[in-house]
Amino acid sequence: MLQACLNGSRTAEEHPALPLTPERLAEDAADVAALGVTSVHIHPRDVIGLPTLVGPEVATTIATVRAAVPGIEISVSTDVPGNRGTLIASWAPLATGRPDIAAVHLDDPDWRDLVQALHQVNVKVELVVTTPARLADLPPGVSRVTVTATRDTAESLLALVEPLGLPILLHGRDDEAWQVLDYAALLEHHVRMGLEDTLRLPDGRRARNNAELVALARKRQRTRAPS
Repeated sequence: MLQACLNGSRTAEEHPALPLTPERLAEDAADVAALGVTSVHIHPRDVIGLPTLVGPEVATTIATVRAAVPGIEISVSTDVPGNRGTLIASWAPLATGRPDIAAVHLDDPDWRDLVQALHQVNVKVELVVTTPARLADLPPGVSRVTVTATRDTAESLLALVEPLGLPILLHGRDDEAWQVLDYAALLEHHVRMGLEDTLRLPDGRRARNNAELVALARKRQRTRAPS
């Protein structure tokens, strides 16, 4: 799988092509879907551009993206301030406005409660692992592990999560993004790329947009995978 991470917690000042509104996210989702992406990870924003989990705002974003790319997996972040359990519970009546899967960070002290809250509203969980941690007795609802690593830490983190037997998405951030993507492709793990992870191409030039990053990521994923 190639997942596109379209915006993250970045601000408009960091890149002129960063998609923040539902309409812009839908446009970018359509562009990357045409390149072979089967999952998009987004951070819905409120009317002033701040990350949000509020039901109506999440629903508007998800429904708009889903209309542009029906059938694609839509993932959201839960890394926002506020009473997240209550906000997630408000997703229960959402239909096309409910995400398919949500990212929960293992180093979040409330991670088990968040997984339970998501499970109760029928949203799957991708558990994000960034540092060594105990991974026994995962609660119901965790369907994938996302490993955020550097090239130096990737091997040790993978050794922790691979025994779980769950699909693994391996990715890096900023200067490490392309090295980790190449390593993940070599191991045939899921990969991701987009403006959340890096603003630059491997040669250091600033990427024009998500589509340029994803197109190159797809090419590198294919050429580095074992034959």
